[in-house]
Amino acid sequence: MITAHTDVVGSLLRPAELLQARKDREAATISAADFKAIEDRAVDGAVSLQEDAGIDVVTDGEMRRLSFQSALTDAVDGFGDVPLDAFLWGEWHSDVLGEMDIERPPDLGVTAKLQRRRHLAAEDFTYLRSRATRTAKVTLTSPSLYANLWSKERSGEVYPTLDDFLADVVEIYRGEVAELARLGCTYIQLDAPHYPLLIEPKWRAFYEARGWSVDRWLSHGIELDNAVLAGHPEVTFSMHMCRGNQVSRWLVSGDYEPIARQIFTKVGVNRLLLEYDDERSGSFQPLRYVPEDKMAILGLVTTKTARRETVEELAGRIHEAAEHMDLERLGLSPQCGFATSIIGNSITVEDEVAKLTTIAQTAQKIWG
Repeated sequence: MITAHTDVVGSLLRPAELLQARKDREAATISAADFKAIEDRAVDGAVSLQEDAGIDVVTDGEMRRLSFQSALTDAVDGFGDVPLDAFLWGEWHSDVLGEMDIERPPDLGVTAKLQRRRHLAAEDFTYLRSRATRTAKVTLTSPSLYANLWSKERSGEVYPTLDDFLADVVEIYRGEVAELARLGCTYIQLDAPHYPLLIEPKWRAFYEARGWSVDRWLSHGIELDNAVLAGHPEVTFSMHMCRGNQVSRWLVSGDYEPIARQIFTKVGVNRLLLEYDDERSGSFQPLRYVPEDKMAILGLVTTKTARRETVEELAGRIHEAAEHMDLERLGLSPQCGFATSIIGNSITVEDEVAKLTTIAQTAQKIWG
């Protein structure tokens, strides 16, 4: 099991060269080979940024993805057209930037049996492995998050129930995890922001409209997660849970308490990456449910604003959290990605570097 006290959630700001190249590729004005070369350079920069900051775990910054959720839809046929708004929709909030309301695309929904064209992240990991000198982590998503891409009206002929659809998603994910493990990947993360969304009435109503009660989301959803993870004792698994993160905004507020016992104790991961950067996340008391064989990586550093946390501030909060679980089983990370889609948050690369460096310095102060 990986016991590193520093971690990252996944995404980093995309460089301007990559954003322009994505537009050029869509317009067919550059070749696939040229586009990949630009992606490769962006990954090289992401790895160097994280390692130079002193972080123990590195990702490829999700440079090759439209969104943290898009690895599946990019590699698997059957979803039809899945625009960026498929991953962005919702009522987004910010005390500084104001509200942002993005409508769910009306024709969203899987329309054919899922057929994998290629692996989701295996090729990405192979490149990352060749560049990273520290633990290379691959980010995937909790399979039940893709309930967003199923509807009875549009999907019912091919997948009569949500269970039918997610069963195929799980099989694709199981194959992906097996391939990553075969390639030597030792750390895989499942992103699961939909679990904290269940604490908010409007989002709870949306997910219940898919056909499952909240209790089923917290029981069968975890069973699906565990099915994806099963059978790979050589791999460390983590789960990241936040309350929404796009364009420096958030979706919901609320304590982990209503979902903590069920998720913390039953999901078969070794590390829990938990959002704790402001009062929206509630208290540290739910940490009392973290079993002794798991670590809790505290997302105390915000990716939403340029505010510079200090070592003293973060160390104080970590010791506060240690009142509820053993200090040696705690760690530190950003609260989410810096760019969970290609749009990114309202910060700079210099902010990323400063925040990651402060994380590493804080970990050195506390854990040595």
